[in-house]
Amino acid sequence: MAHDDPEGLAYYERTARHAGEDYDIHLLSNLNGVGSLEVNAFQRAAHVVIQKSIREGFGLVVSEALWKGRPVVAGNVGGIPLQVVDGATGFLANTHEEYVDRALRLLRDPRLARRLGANGREHVREHYLITRYLRDYLLAFRRLAEHDDGTASSNLAGASYAG
Repeated sequence: MAHDDPEGLAYYERTARHAGEDYDIHLLSNLNGVGSLEVNAFQRAAHVVIQKSIREGFGLVVSEALWKGRPVVAGNVGGIPLQVVDGATGFLANTHEEYVDRALRLLRDPRLARRLGANGREHVREHYLITRYLRDYLLAFRRLAEHDDGTASSNLAGASYAG
């Protein structure tokens, strides 16, 4: 349960009431002992990760799943489309029907799911890891050094930017 989601608990309670006594429905959250270790295990075991957001910032859950090589079906909102490249690293969805259609497509086509998962991992590696930010800083320092005296600093001469 996100600490910054004022409606989260109300939705959790509504979902629990709706699930009722159905033993096939399991609601797992940090409210009942599920933490980052369990989330990691769920994501690694999943064939598809669904992030059903109606509004979202960056959506770290999406990056976590992509980094684990899992295709993601997620809401076409907020910062999610920066991570989920529709049809390349997963699928974006706007309606319940689209979520179901795209998740079933991935479950029925494991080769497609593996390809999108691999693309997702590479996308995170290229765009969101700290090493990417380090590369950007080194490139910025190199450009500043070149601008300052017209030459590249010898210890930054090897810095390059690939993307």
